[in-house]
Amino acid sequence: MKIIQVKNLVKKFGSFTAVDNIDFEVSQGEIFGFLGANGAGKTTAIKMLCGLLSPTSGEAKIAGYDIYKQQEEIKHSIGYMSQKFSLYEDLTIVENLKLYGGIYKLSNKEIKDKTAKLVDRLQLQNVKNKLVKTIPLGWKQKLAFSTAIFHDPKIVFLDEPTGGVDPITRRQFWNLIYEAADKGITVFVTTHYMDEAEYCDRVSIMVDGRIDALDTPKMLKKNFNAESMDDVFLKLARG
Repeated sequence: MKIIQVKNLVKKFGSFTAVDNIDFEVSQGEIFGFLGANGAGKTTAIKMLCGLLSPTSGEAKIAGYDIYKQQEEIKHSIGYMSQKFSLYEDLTIVENLKLYGGIYKLSNKEIKDKTAKLVDRLQLQNVKNKLVKTIPLGWKQKLAFSTAIFHDPKIVFLDEPTGGVDPITRRQFWNLIYEAADKGITVFVTTHYMDEAEYCDRVSIMVDGRIDALDTPKMLKKNFNAESMDDVFLKLARG
């Protein structure tokens, strides 16, 4: 099942084309890497897919909803984790989960049950009532991701979710991504770490608003005669 369908999507700001006729599809439960240098158009594209920005032209359906006419339905069908830490640091872990559960319109019972399971799974029993600002960055990132999928969305968008954390924590974070994908949640992730591109089922690479490559990491390395995804990225970025 195709959970994301994009065709000839364009976004212009005046005479500047930020996203230039991109085409791709993403399947349910797929981990899809969306790569590109700063300024390549990734963030603009994601904002359109999340229903936060209207396209200039083109077509897209997200979880079956039209990107032009059903933006509110899209917002309720997705989760989003921004590059900047997005939880409230002056609230406790439990208070954050209760707040976001309410935003996602979960019942009090659902919030209570999901919070108990999440606290147990992330082994947060001893810190669940501490202010979020007091816990380590790695825990914050894992908590932010878990909050983004607290309402069991069909798709979760992750915008450079592992920036600034150590390699061990990054690997643990990716284990959470695999668990989400195994449950059927589609993971749409941007990252600057090329080793993380290897963890994706498929990867697209944007250059100057266009998607210049899209395939599995294995096939991209083969097609570009490269030993690593870092080599593939550099070859594309340098033209």
